[in-house]
Amino acid sequence: MILQYAIIPIDPDSREEAIEALTELGEQSRAEEGVVDYRVTTDVDDENTVRIIEQYEDEAGVEAHMTSEHFEAFQGNVGEFAGGPVELYKYEVSDSTQLM
Repeated sequence: MILQYAIIPIDPDSREEAIEALTELGEQSRAEEGVVDYRVTTDVDDENTVRIIEQYEDEAGVEAHMTSEHFEAFQGNVGEFAGGPVELYKYEVSDSTQLM
């Protein structure tokens, strides 16, 4: 399983546009084959920080997402509402246990 974690700072003047684009990205991404889960959240301490938690079956799922039409369109527009550099982290997970 592969997890990716993105942090996107949002320009407060473009927040409405950003939330609309991110909501659409989440909906379309969750429908992709190979995506286990894809959650777009706002930070409770800073409403202008968006965090995306992505879970994929395998590398093929990641590649399919990263080359999807909707993701490429999002990437082309993120500069219009980002308030700083986007951070992206990737984790390869061999095992997980639900604790609660």
